[in-house]
Parts: sequence; structure tokens; C-alpha cells
Amino acid sequence: MKFKACRHSLTLPLFFLSLLFFPRTEALTKERGFNRSVSAVFVFGDSTVDPGNNNYIVTPIRSNFPPYGRSFKNQEPTGRFCDGRLATDFIASYAGIKEYVPPYLDPTLSLEELMTGVSFASAGSGYDPLTARISNVIEIPKQVEYYKEYRKRIEIAIGKQRTDYLIKKAVFVISCGTNDFVISYFTLRVRKSYTIPEYQHFLIQKVEQLIQSLWAQGARRMAFVGLPPIGCLPVVITLNSQNPFLPRDCIDELSLVANDYNLKLQKKLKAIHRNLAHFGGRIAYIDIYGPLSNLIQNYNKFGFEEAANGCCGSGVIETSLLCNPKSYVCPDASKYVFWDSVHPTERTYYIVFQNLRPVIDTMIK
Repeated sequence: MKFKACRHSLTLPLFFLSLLFFPRTEALTKERGFNRSVSAVFVFGDSTVDPGNNNYIVTPIRSNFPPYGRSFKNQEPTGRFCDGRLATDFIASYAGIKEYVPPYLDPTLSLEELMTGVSFASAGSGYDPLTARISNVIEIPKQVEYYKEYRKRIEIAIGKQRTDYLIKKAVFVISCGTNDFVISYFTLRVRKSYTIPEYQHFLIQKVEQLIQSLWAQGARRMAFVGLPPIGCLPVVITLNSQNPFLPRDCIDELSLVANDYNLKLQKKLKAIHRNLAHFGGRIAYIDIYGPLSNLIQNYNKFGFEEAANGCCGSGVIETSLLCNPKSYVCPDASKYVFWDSVHPTERTYYIVFQNLRPVIDTMIK
């Protein structure tokens, strides 16, 4: 797939804006990493890591209906924006913790489920607080508040000393930022007074604040996921091409902005890690830009048949409510890089997870 420069500014209708927000179990179990070295997995961020928290809030950004979940256990639409599992599910399974990371807001979770980790993420959210407000989802600071609430619940159940130890041995995964650029900056332009470098700096400041908040609450192992090549998201291609159907090439200009942000984020995280390493801190950067770019540009080598369109509907615009029980769905999602016009398929998440294993190992060993 060729890359080309952006031809138009994003002009998503507000309705589409509200809908826009990143293997078998037995096989994963055999390749699990360092069992018992990690107590739990806690997750913060957006739709790439939200397993269903938005099911429990009033927002149009949902996916708890078919055909979502078609490849999940019992074909259950859990609220994951995918046909099956997310990368965080694979991470939890590989670490020997559990097969799926559940949403914190699920009122039916047992104490055992809570103690082995939950996701506080909310589809549609971002580091920029205005991003979450656009579609009435859970802002990052509110996700942190839920985490603090979680700590209190666990302390009541097992005591402060055991809770402190559980948190110290846990891994925190944060995946966020795509919505900030795709929606807030390039489309709605709610931060139009910022230049691109200024907005990148603004978001990285929010990352620093999040690290400080989580560190103060006992987090010691934190992994931050960078941005994907946002110019290769099917919906972004559609809305930035003179002909939205042919050819469907990535919008290079937007992906370059994401890559530049990733370089700055990686530099900042390295500096923070150096400062906190003496206190037992592990702050890591997880690169998904490289693995996804390689997969998209060489999709045939990975056994995929389509990388520019999603499996659901036409594959060029549908996501969330537009990908619904009445939508056409491709026969085999494993042949598609993307499930809908924004989110990867379970198979794509698994391939990305495999690329991330060296970084994951440094966090869980």
C-alpha cells in the first residue's frame, strides 16, 4: 500500500464524530511469560482497550451489540470494539493472570476478578479532556478516580498491606491519544489555537500528570502505548481522499504527525523512567506504529486480503452504531486488518501483541 499526502482537512459530520473513538486461548497459555510475577493488569485509555465500560454510561459510543464480538467466546458482544479479544486480553493471558480483562463498571465482577485487574478505559476518550466531553465518555482523570475507588474497595476486602503489595506487583497499560488528533485537533479543531507541536506537547504534559497520579496511588510498572499510523485508519482514508473508494491509500501527512508525537512521547518516558528507576519504577513505551505500518503495507505476507477497508459494512465509514446487526459483515474477519473503519480485528491485535512481547517481558518479569 502506498502512502500519499493529505489532500483535504477532516470534515466529519458531528454524528460520525461521536462514533469515532487501536489465536486460540490454549496456544496463548502455552507461551505465557513469567507466571506469578504479576498480580494484576490495570488498563486506562480509549476504545483500543475498553472491554465494555461504555455499556454502563449514557453515550452513543458503544459496541455491545452484534456483529461486534462475533469471534469472541459464545459470539458475545461484550462492548469491545472488535470482533474478538483486545491486545490487553492477550497480555493478561500471556502473563498468566486471566484470559480477559473485564470492565471495572461491570457490577457483577467478583472479588477475584477485581483483584486480578480491570480496565477503566472508555471508548472515545483521550488525554485531552475535551475529547471525552465530545461524546460524553469517561475522561482520563475520572478513570483515575475510579481506580482510587477500586483501591478502597480492595483495601476493605483484604486490608491495606495486601492491597499495596497487589498494586506494586501489577502492570498498568495505557492506550490513548488517537481520538485527540483525529477528532479534537484535525476535525473539530477544538484546540485550533495550538500548533501541532504545541498540541503534542500539551498531550505529553497530560501523560506526565497521569504518571504522577498513578505513581501516587502505588503504580510502579506503567506501559504507554504510542499512536498507530492514524492516516491508515479506513475512515480517515475515506474522509481525506478525492475518491474515497479507489485508490485507498494511507494519508501520509496525518501518520507523520502521529509518528512525530510518538518520538516525543518515547523521549519523555525514557527521561521519567530514568528518574523513577531508583525507586522501583518501570516506565515503558510500547510501539504499535511500526508493527501496524508493516502489517498494513505488507498485509499479503501476513495472510490478510484487505487492509484499507473494515470487515463490517462497506468498511470505509462504519463504526459503533453504524456497525450494527443489520450491517453486512465479511465472511472471514481474520482476512481483514480492520474490523470496522477504525478498530483492528482480533487477529491484527494478536499479531501486534506478538511484536510487543519483548517490551511486555521487561514489564512482567
